[in-house]
Amino acid sequence: MAIRQLNLGRARTFLFVPANRPERISKALASGTDVVVVDLEDAVAPVDKPAARLALTTWLDANPDERVVVRINAADTLWHEQDLVACRHIGIAGVMLPKADNAAQVQHAFGVSGKPVLCIVETVQGVDGLAHIAAAPGCARLMFGKLDLAVELDLIPDESDPEELVFLPWRALLVLASRREGLPAPVDGVFTAIGDQAGLATYAARARRHGFSGQLLIHPSQVSEAAAAFTPSAQDIAWAQSVCRLAEAAGGGVVVLDGRMIDAPVMARARNVLALAAEFGL
Repeated sequence: MAIRQLNLGRARTFLFVPANRPERISKALASGTDVVVVDLEDAVAPVDKPAARLALTTWLDANPDERVVVRINAADTLWHEQDLVACRHIGIAGVMLPKADNAAQVQHAFGVSGKPVLCIVETVQGVDGLAHIAAAPGCARLMFGKLDLAVELDLIPDESDPEELVFLPWRALLVLASRREGLPAPVDGVFTAIGDQAGLATYAARARRHGFSGQLLIHPSQVSEAAAAFTPSAQDIAWAQSVCRLAEAAGGGVVVLDGRMIDAPVMARARNVLALAAEFGL
């Protein structure tokens, strides 16, 4: 079996699995998700954390060709340092840092683990420090932790609003910080309604329109819908090809396609769609 390779910058789907249920890791890997995130944080009770960490490393030793990301415990917890040391394991491709509040935490996680750090921004302090977090050595990508942030800011999401307007200002800040530092586009937070495939598709499509390029997932059934939202469709590719053909024929000037003006920004978007499709082998 070939060693699994993970592209954390291009990954669209990040599926969580509890570290204290190692038998679920193989099932998660088989789900088609780009990345499996083995969770040592919220999914594991405090009393079970040392055993869960050991269960993870035991599973990785028994499956040397697999690669996962690990969500460790936050920097202000008792388990943080031991989690970081455990993340030196060759089977761990990256560290997901919850409650990333400042650049020092990111740099420390990177220094101890030696792995790229996926930073979950889910506190007011983290939002305030976004520019420094994104620029910190080892920061590979930003993730949006909407649920904890909603509690701290006393936001009240409206479940009938798939656009989640209440979160738009904070999501925009992650997109801006990522672009400013040349990071991959950020990853959106979880969709909690398991089994609502139509709602998930709408949710993920909104995230893509608003500048995100991936999503955190909590169930294998969510993988295909989420991945589709962040992947150029056949219609997208056909449109981009038509735009590029017309632009080339016009020598780069303004052209019209289906009654719409195609100028330089639209041409640039078309090229981006084709480049992304090529990365996914489409």
